[in-house]
Amino acid sequence: MPTAVRPSLDPDTLDDVDLADPAVHAEHDLSALWRHLRTEEPVYRHPETGGRPGFWVLTRHADVAAVLRDSARFTSERGNVLDTLLTGGDSAAGKMLAVTDGEPHRDLRTVLLKSFTPRALAPVIESVRRSTRQLLEEALGRGDCDFAREVAANIPIAAICDLLGVPAKDRAYILALTSSALGSDHGLPTEADTWTAKNDILLYFAELAADRREKPLDDVVSLLVSDAFGDRPLTHDEVVFNCYSLLLGGDETTRLSMIGAIEALIEHPDQWAALRSGAVSVESATEEVLRWTTPALHSGRTATEDLLLEGEFVEEGDVVTVWTASANRDEAVFDRPEVFDLARSGNRHLSFAYGAHFCLGAYLARAEIGAVLEGVRAMASELSFAGPSSRVYSNFLSGLSQLPVSVSLDPRYRPAER
Repeated sequence: MPTAVRPSLDPDTLDDVDLADPAVHAEHDLSALWRHLRTEEPVYRHPETGGRPGFWVLTRHADVAAVLRDSARFTSERGNVLDTLLTGGDSAAGKMLAVTDGEPHRDLRTVLLKSFTPRALAPVIESVRRSTRQLLEEALGRGDCDFAREVAANIPIAAICDLLGVPAKDRAYILALTSSALGSDHGLPTEADTWTAKNDILLYFAELAADRREKPLDDVVSLLVSDAFGDRPLTHDEVVFNCYSLLLGGDETTRLSMIGAIEALIEHPDQWAALRSGAVSVESATEEVLRWTTPALHSGRTATEDLLLEGEFVEEGDVVTVWTASANRDEAVFDRPEVFDLARSGNRHLSFAYGAHFCLGAYLARAEIGAVLEGVRAMASELSFAGPSSRVYSNFLSGLSQLPVSVSLDPRYRPAER
């Protein structure tokens, strides 16, 4: 059975739509709303809702990219997602890469990049390819599986935990925490559950960082506790906050893109045929999957000065949100943006953000999604839905938490010897 069709939100109801509400994104198709905003109100003032302050909503690709690359006028240091921006700011500001700007951001990124170069990631990516093939062989070999839980849930978390040095025995626990920290797989998230998960992640890495200070290993946590941040060592809080950021950034969005890729291939049999036949490359397919799924809906910034945007007066201190979910479907940039086209050329999607905050793990994420596409192309001859899917409830993440599929294995496929 196909995934449930979500009702489209009528642009005429715009002033009644709360974009900070996870249910809006999980239960509705916002395509028409985004199209209206891009065309008629590209800089839209979202009203105060539920006691939360209003904020600006930018939806055009050019405007989204411009804000993301302008750290001087649009700072991340008061938060970079709605949940923190609308509740007084981020406690990790100035300590965590994602909510740091300027020279401190450059210094911290220089430290972290040592672990994310293609050369440094080579053994991790080789492990990803082996484990992905094994997971696919086991899950697809049964004929029916929940691709979200049995395959996609295990790939990015294993890779980022390898990098961070998280022991195998702790990984199921860490996966459960990451799934709760930015949303919920089981209906509307509660604020208590979300904050408990975030605090438990921080506590876990506080203990792991303390262990690495005593006994360093060859992992990112050991690198952070021993390396310099400018002219000084990183503080304990800086180490812990950046482990937290790397974990969430390295797991959730990539996982959701993988799940969305399989959903899209089933819903678009012509594209599945093109991938299977080799008519499109895995590299091209990966970029279209990233555009199509857009697992991170938005980014947030705070204006550092009064300015005009498309004729609208934005005051210093205003929250400005840029919606990648809309920018990646902008007709001014993408030909037939509502078409899933694995052969799309010049794919200028913003799923990895843009500018100084371009995703540190983009190379790894592409390799992980590519490994799934390569494996499914090699192993499966047919894909179909095997039951109802369910969506993540979040105002930041977008995708499926459950995707039952049926698979016919390609009789030509031979498992690799292990």
